[in-house]
Amino acid sequence: MNTFKTAFLLTALTLVLVLGGRALAGPRGMTFALALAVIMNGVAYFFSDRIALAASGAQPVSREQAPRLYAVLERLCGKANLPMPKLYLIPQAAPNAFATGRNPQHASVAVTAGLLELMNDEELEGVIAHELSHVRNYDILTTSVAATLAGAITWIAEMGRWAMIFGGGARDDDDRGGGGVAGLLMLFLAPLAALLLQLMISRRRELAADETGARMVGHPHGLISALEKLGAYNKKIPMDVSPATSSLFIVAPLSAGQIVTGLFSTHPPLEQRIAALREMVITR
Repeated sequence: MNTFKTAFLLTALTLVLVLGGRALAGPRGMTFALALAVIMNGVAYFFSDRIALAASGAQPVSREQAPRLYAVLERLCGKANLPMPKLYLIPQAAPNAFATGRNPQHASVAVTAGLLELMNDEELEGVIAHELSHVRNYDILTTSVAATLAGAITWIAEMGRWAMIFGGGARDDDDRGGGGVAGLLMLFLAPLAALLLQLMISRRRELAADETGARMVGHPHGLISALEKLGAYNKKIPMDVSPATSSLFIVAPLSAGQIVTGLFSTHPPLEQRIAALREMVITR
């Protein structure tokens, strides 16, 4: 059922992109938007991991440099029957982590220096289990493709608005088959629709990864404690990260100049996530 829901949401994003192209340039715009979706999905599939790692400043780390991290990862990969992902360290003080890769055989896990300093072994295990859950469930591929499509939709809408500002939009509607008022509405509503669909994917995946990670470890206590620390510290310590990759992290990073309301956050509220994990303690 989760696979069906994800496929439906990604199809909806593609349709929004195609309709945005139709609003901008008629049938030719629709064809261009569909071709753009195919190309960008290909880029997201094969290169999203490299893009995310490079954008976050992550550097590969060896077993000798991070023996505690390797020990936790090997233990959990054995439990989950997963191949060892590549490990990366992000030289930033804010505690955080993310996983990326198109499948378990091409996966990477990146953690910040602040996370290794702040977390005890049980908390670190909870965080890594959460990230491995994303790898096992192919979540990173899904969110990367969704982010790519949403970015393309926003770009097309922005191009359409600039075209209207500088003229020619209304004149050429009949010639190119544009949608008039309907097309104008699409240019403004398409980015919002894309954002909401992307949030639906991202939020559901975070809650699922919390639950799967807790079951992978055998209890939710370490992840609960880790989320509490992550919530407190990430409100105080900004991270230098691209908005395009912020949705990949286990908690939403605080970026300089970035204000995100609860409604438009890519992550569920931490209180909701912690409450769901505590409920697991009650019902187990």
